[in-house]
Amino acid sequence: MKIDHVHFYVEDAKAWRNWFVRHLGFQVVADSAIFPTFLKKGDYIPWETIGDDAFHTCTQVVKSGPVYFLLSSPLLPTSPVAEFLRYHPPGVADVAFCVENVEQVISLAQAHGAKVLQPIQQYQYGQEHIKWSKIAAWGSLTHTLVERRGGGDKETRGQGDNAQFPMPNSQCPSSWFAAIDHIVLNVDTGDLEHAVAWYENILNFQGQQTFNIQTSRSALYSQVMVSHNGGVKLPINEPASANSQIQEFLNVNRGPGIQHIALGTRNIVRAIAQFRANGLSLLPVPKDYYSQIRQRKRLPLSIDELDAIAEQEILVDWKEETCFELRKNITPLLLQIFTQPIFGQPTFFFEFIERRYQAQGFGEGNFRALFAAIENEQIKRGSLEDFG
Repeated sequence: MKIDHVHFYVEDAKAWRNWFVRHLGFQVVADSAIFPTFLKKGDYIPWETIGDDAFHTCTQVVKSGPVYFLLSSPLLPTSPVAEFLRYHPPGVADVAFCVENVEQVISLAQAHGAKVLQPIQQYQYGQEHIKWSKIAAWGSLTHTLVERRGGGDKETRGQGDNAQFPMPNSQCPSSWFAAIDHIVLNVDTGDLEHAVAWYENILNFQGQQTFNIQTSRSALYSQVMVSHNGGVKLPINEPASANSQIQEFLNVNRGPGIQHIALGTRNIVRAIAQFRANGLSLLPVPKDYYSQIRQRKRLPLSIDELDAIAEQEILVDWKEETCFELRKNITPLLLQIFTQPIFGQPTFFFEFIERRYQAQGFGEGNFRALFAAIENEQIKRGSLEDFG
């Protein structure tokens, strides 16, 4: 299993298409207005635009390397996007997984009580045979399940016939991103255990790491879930205090939903420097963060490297206890940074992550630093009391 694409429901799909191009260097693939031509070119298929949906919903598709995002906005009140936006602010409506056998996955899901929203559909184009189905997930979130046979890998499609094209004024290379590293789901107080069980039973996920993050101001619990093959990582958070940033998300989002998506990059320092130049708004780190980093034992970075990381306000974490077993320059290292909420409300944001030397999991030091940084933003918004 791996992530096939992520579908955002927004108020203006074309405006957000341009946002991804301008700020993150994505490329435009196609939209529902040219959907028939799109199919003839054999490029990536936006499943939800097939059929009548094209008349009431505008869907734009953008990509960066293997990362595909669908952006849909309503053209008519009958659009499912319009209904979603009546209950929720803009955000992620569907996370699609590429699976080996969609019939098998749907059968397992139904056996454990999952609701099938769309029965298995099929499409044949040339040598490529595609099957897909959709199930209801947690809250308003859905999961499209996609099976591909033949036709090559998704990342190689659209390289000819002008199927994709960069927008003007994009200063980024063809792809800053290597993959979607993980996607984070927030659930209500008391629902973490139930959500974990749902992903275990329905999609055969397994638990990896747990976190209990607490400060003098607020707290959260988190359980990291991974697919059976390790290709999908899904941390699930629940609030552990009434003023938790997770509770703020739930209040504004009007229920559970996707809090953020982490995009993996091979050179985070260069990428963030470019994103800042493109006008992307990023989350500042606490003022004393890097002085604390410099005091930690066995720092696996040169002074110049750390200075470059600090200039871009990137979080850095490693396991000190493993450093004595490894040469200094191959210690697994996590580098992470987070955007401000992109839709103007304290809901969805992006993370950018670089994993050096096969760093695994999620660094607790970075997790705590992120938690503190978001708390500072809550204080600015007046949704969390500052105890000094």
